[in-house]
Amino acid sequence: MNPKIALIFDFDDTLAPDSTTGLMLEMGFDAPSFWEGDFVRMLASGWDQVPGFLHRLIELSEEKGGLLTRDYLADWGRRLPLFEGVAGFFDQLRQFAQEQAPGVDLEFYLISSGIDSVLRHTAIAQEFTEIFASDFHFNEAGRAVAAKRVVSFTDKTRYLFMISKGIIGEETKKYYRVNDRFDSFRIPFTQMIFVGDGGTDIPCFSLLKRKGGQRVAVYHGEHRASWKKARGFVKDERVEIMEQADYSPHSPLMNSLKNLLLEIVEQLDAPDA
Repeated sequence: MNPKIALIFDFDDTLAPDSTTGLMLEMGFDAPSFWEGDFVRMLASGWDQVPGFLHRLIELSEEKGGLLTRDYLADWGRRLPLFEGVAGFFDQLRQFAQEQAPGVDLEFYLISSGIDSVLRHTAIAQEFTEIFASDFHFNEAGRAVAAKRVVSFTDKTRYLFMISKGIIGEETKKYYRVNDRFDSFRIPFTQMIFVGDGGTDIPCFSLLKRKGGQRVAVYHGEHRASWKKARGFVKDERVEIMEQADYSPHSPLMNSLKNLLLEIVEQLDAPDA
């Protein structure tokens, strides 16, 4: 079986603008006021970040007559904008890997605090071997009524272990298997690259740093705050590389990812690998 490399992404503000803020705006909600006001008060009262905004989305949906349905979320996912170059990025990097290391399989994964029912309908959903994200429970009418799954902070590292152990596809429904002992790993941590932008990605950065994986922080556009956040990850030695979230063929980010892939391949080819 060919050795495998996993390129793992966060979604919001990594591959696309914040999909949850976009969803709120689609629903006619004043998202900036929520994030800067009500959400801050929710956190101060003891709410965790991800269940907090999922709960508020359900409240908002009910105020609007149950707007938040499977179909509504799927439609938003299909219309969700992506960052520059993302649409063609996966095929281009996959082709590069095949040309440079034909004996190595490159797989893509998504680990996000965003909403699964949105992300699985984006234009790039089919590119991922597996998608791990937060989601709602829907009633028989297809209306969101509760938070079913929360993915945030250290929750994200659970899915790195699942990827490493090969717990994908139907196996993901056996949630307890992540704690099983494995004598060999489908994708060792040293053959992983994680790309993220925010606070919820810090545990993944930290785990891969300890385990010998690669970490890349991205920032978007001219946003000073986004750049400062990524720069902070570099200064705190959580990542070694930061690049603008531009996935165009000749962008610095694409160049860095290609070089990281080659570095992993060279380690695989080393005599003591």
